[in-house]
Amino acid sequence: MAVDLRSVLTTWILLLAASSSVADNLAGPLVDQPLADQRLVDQLQLHGFASQGALKTSANRFYGDSPNTSFDFTEIGLNASWRLNPRLRLAGQVLYRRAGEMSDDEPKVDFALADIILTTGDSYRVGTRIGRIKNRLGLYNETRDVPFTHPGIFLPQVVYFDKVRNLILSADGIYVYTDLYQPFGLFSASLATGLPVIDKNVETAYLFGDLPGDLGPDENSWLASLWYYSQDERLKLGWSGAAVSLEFDPQQGSPLPIGPGTVDILYWIASAQYNTERWSFTTEYMAEPMQWRGFGPMRPDRDATAEGYYAQVTHRPLPKWQLMLRYEEGFGDRADRDGRKLEQQTFGLIPAKATSSRILTLGLRWDLNQQWMLKAEYQRHIGNFILSEIENPDFGSFEKHWDLFAIQAAFRF
Repeated sequence: MAVDLRSVLTTWILLLAASSSVADNLAGPLVDQPLADQRLVDQLQLHGFASQGALKTSANRFYGDSPNTSFDFTEIGLNASWRLNPRLRLAGQVLYRRAGEMSDDEPKVDFALADIILTTGDSYRVGTRIGRIKNRLGLYNETRDVPFTHPGIFLPQVVYFDKVRNLILSADGIYVYTDLYQPFGLFSASLATGLPVIDKNVETAYLFGDLPGDLGPDENSWLASLWYYSQDERLKLGWSGAAVSLEFDPQQGSPLPIGPGTVDILYWIASAQYNTERWSFTTEYMAEPMQWRGFGPMRPDRDATAEGYYAQVTHRPLPKWQLMLRYEEGFGDRADRDGRKLEQQTFGLIPAKATSSRILTLGLRWDLNQQWMLKAEYQRHIGNFILSEIENPDFGSFEKHWDLFAIQAAFRF
């Protein structure tokens, strides 16, 4: 069973902060109060961002009632970083996110951690992070909620699923990392374990509906990554992955004969990006082997491997303008790409068109200045794999061919 990390992590962070203050006092003579206050101001950094989007789809619901134009896409974040000494930094962010029916319109702790440098040398660094930590998955997951950090309004959905965003976004746990600096580039590796964040979106997606009961972590998740960055950071290559085990607790007295089943997930991404002064070429491949066990005769045991990949090109013709072209494909099971097998097994409850997505995206970004940015995006969709089951509970009403147009304004400080 999962270890209760949350209370342990809180205690660790408080002890680390206290020990840092003691270490500072032992390191030298006391300073005058005005100097100490100025030092605190220099060490503390505050930043934030806010964005508002509008979406229109020709069919299907995406981030709200998009067929009738949705404005239910808002993100507001406030983050702080406080370096207590050269080896210890505290950081956190509170995020308000409205994303149609996939969010509950409440501020959340996006991350809150202590970053500790354990040892360092001329060519290496080893550290650990403790708390709620952003998972290092793919090129974009750690900064996916900050609109300035990626070229489009939406990340490639066949790799970075917004419908199960919280499962892969962060975990409450411990993260160990090491960086090795070489003349030809940087190697970086990490290993983490912690409790994944499970919500109704995750339950509905992996159980194909809202079953009577609760889905939660069966044990701590494990995450690992290995990255290479060239010296000028033109080339980025990486592999990252996570192993998660979920356990379903059926509601007592439910009329549905659903057992206390488990869902085991291995989610990994291979990433590559090459940057020049005006061009960026990006591609990522995702595979997600999954196993369903013990749910009973209504949900027989099943194995499947979801798959997704994309190719993306961005061009900066002028310093403040950026164009983006992306093509992506995703499948609920790479052994059943057309979805016909699952449609037959579920007697048509899950139509074939719900198991795959092919998406062509055109995007435009305009950085007005350092604080303001505008984006516009058009997507052509074939299939419904990326759609949220919460926003679209009736699979039979899916439209296989549909269009999406979105605009977004963003501000940062």
